[in-house]
Amino acid sequence: MTILDDIVRDKRAELEQRRAATPRRALEARCRELGPARDFESALAPPRGGVRLIAEVKRASPSRGVLAPSLDPVALATLYARHGADAISVLTDEKYFQGHLDVLRDVRAAVETPLLRKDFTLDEYQLWEARAAGADAALLIVAILEPPLLRDLVHAAKGVGLAALVECHTAAELEIALAAGARIVGINNRDLRTFETRIETTLELAPRVPPGHVVVSESGFFTAEQVRRVVEAGAHAVLVGEGLVRAPDVAAKIAELALRTTGLARAGGEMGGATTGLARAGGEMGGATTGPGRAGREMGGGSTGPGRAG
Repeated sequence: MTILDDIVRDKRAELEQRRAATPRRALEARCRELGPARDFESALAPPRGGVRLIAEVKRASPSRGVLAPSLDPVALATLYARHGADAISVLTDEKYFQGHLDVLRDVRAAVETPLLRKDFTLDEYQLWEARAAGADAALLIVAILEPPLLRDLVHAAKGVGLAALVECHTAAELEIALAAGARIVGINNRDLRTFETRIETTLELAPRVPPGHVVVSESGFFTAEQVRRVVEAGAHAVLVGEGLVRAPDVAAKIAELALRTTGLARAGGEMGGATTGLARAGGEMGGATTGPGRAGREMGGGSTGPGRAG
């Protein structure tokens, strides 16, 4: 048994409890009251010579432990949005990532940026949950879904009003993702069974993605050079978690990883030198780093996530 097997087992049990507590028809009723989702796919359309950034809100992960124990997810998401993140990923798994759907709801109320629900989706019920909580996209992981179910979930996501980020780690999984109708292909540089992280995974797989797809490279980004390598291989966006959550200056790190050559100076001016990252965010937002609100108690996230445009 791997940690991924454990996560899936526990997620199935959790799913049954959630279904019993909140019937699907109740979620569908909530979704009917919502306006249209924000356009996650268009938000990732690459600028000429640039890259889009999905910034992740995460407190912990099985591979790295607790990343930011006093993290205020709403404050961090607001900081991400203020400094130009193109989309925001929110971890909602409780047991392994210290996340919660309430975090997604709170972030939705705070920002206009498109939101990805990052969790281990096994059933269409979770897509309705995601939409009802304010998500604009949901993660579908090829490694935990049989191909027929993956196809069904990709189709169902569209019906629910969500974009689907379909994540793969191997060439075989990439073929399954494409056959399932994925438009947004995530290439996870982290092996979910061993937690080994290799940027080379994207270098190997991105060139195999046909034109007309958005390619998102996930996990392992700490420097602009790492981002440049995957962009040169064909990635249109990068998903960054730990590299931002642990950055001493979040605004400057966003500018660096988004390859904005003038962004560092601009962020510094906006933030009075931009040298204090989350501590500075706490000052701007009334102690945001140490005063987790309703959402703060249950923040979560894997360390970095899902890359080709279209």
